[in-house]
Amino acid sequence: MRLAPRSLLWRTFALIALLIVLALAAWVTIFRAVERGPRARQTADMVASVVNLTRAALLTAAPDLRRELLLELAQSEGIRVYPAEPDDRVTALDTSRAGAQLLGEEIRRQLGPGTRLATALDGQRGFWVSFRIAEDEYWVMLPRERVERKRALQWLGWAALALALALLGAYVIVFRLKRPLRALTQAAAEVGRGRNPAPVAESGPDEIRTLAHAFNQMSRDLARLEDDRALILAGVSHDLRTPLARLRLSIEMSRADPPLKQGMDADIDEIDRIIGQFLDFARSEGGEPAGPLDLAALARECVQQYRERGYAVEAEIGAVPELAGRALALKRMLVNLVDNAIRYGEKDVVVATRAEGSNAVVEVRDRGPGIPASEVDRLKQPFTRLEVARTGHSGSGLGLAIVERIARMHDATFELLPREGGGLIARVTLPADRC
Repeated sequence: MRLAPRSLLWRTFALIALLIVLALAAWVTIFRAVERGPRARQTADMVASVVNLTRAALLTAAPDLRRELLLELAQSEGIRVYPAEPDDRVTALDTSRAGAQLLGEEIRRQLGPGTRLATALDGQRGFWVSFRIAEDEYWVMLPRERVERKRALQWLGWAALALALALLGAYVIVFRLKRPLRALTQAAAEVGRGRNPAPVAESGPDEIRTLAHAFNQMSRDLARLEDDRALILAGVSHDLRTPLARLRLSIEMSRADPPLKQGMDADIDEIDRIIGQFLDFARSEGGEPAGPLDLAALARECVQQYRERGYAVEAEIGAVPELAGRALALKRMLVNLVDNAIRYGEKDVVVATRAEGSNAVVEVRDRGPGIPASEVDRLKQPFTRLEVARTGHSGSGLGLAIVERIARMHDATFELLPREGGGLIARVTLPADRC
């Protein structure tokens, strides 16, 4: 089973090819079985006619002209006549094959049961048939080409051509099915990356057209749902942030103790940040087109903004290949990674970029408690948080899910790796040739 094709289309092609080969083999077998009897009778009639004519010629010819007659038969017809000798070395006809057995039976039926058949006489190959004149026995040698099937190789060639044409037709059928399925696969991959692909052509067989129509309808429904969700969340954001702004203003104007005011301000900031993460997660492309960008400059700008806000964020910015992407989405990705590192890493937060072959790599490193390898995949899902290693911090559980979605949108890989000496490395590898 390891050698069997893995794709449905190639399995279909292999099955069709196997059926064609079996059908051709059955056809050849049936043809040979049906053709064997008539051919044996036709060949036996020809051999019997030659033997009877040769015997008649020898009986009616004058004794002094028999030599010339035998020479004429040998030169013009390839037929040779020899007297049988007791010490002749005879290779009898092999009658184990059905065709040879039928031929032998038919010749003996026409020439007599005492007729001998041979394929060689004293080492001379041919088709040998014995006959008698009075008490004397003679051998008639016919060229093997006149008895054996002359067009075996020709028929084999035609059969091979028919098989090749049938396989070519099977490949065309499979290819016609593969092309729309490949288009559906690519469109489904675009949907998986959060994009809105162009409608798939609704052509081909009824089943393919139905599948393409259902996919296009699903894609339109998803796009409509995405637009409705973005509209609803935008309204929710406005409705929530307006009272938050009033609360912030009320706190500033209140006479509460400074520590209490500071705590309330921190709570409002946290609520506002969580609302922002909900909106970031709800966004897909946000209508932002992909374009050329400088990832190193984007990372440098992000580090500078955090430094201006008083955070000690280090930068190790190296040159990266030129790539195309969505600048705002990648900036949201960096902000979520740095926020996560600052919240849990507390110190020694580093933003680094470098080239890795034809890929661009951006990393955010921290010295926090890290993430167990068994929890990495789970933490990339929405609304999940680590309950053991990084406790004591509030959050929506959407930061890493936002990074995973944006990375997938750019055909990138997102990894969470342990940092040497303790901590975490959040690494995003963007393929410059596919972004």
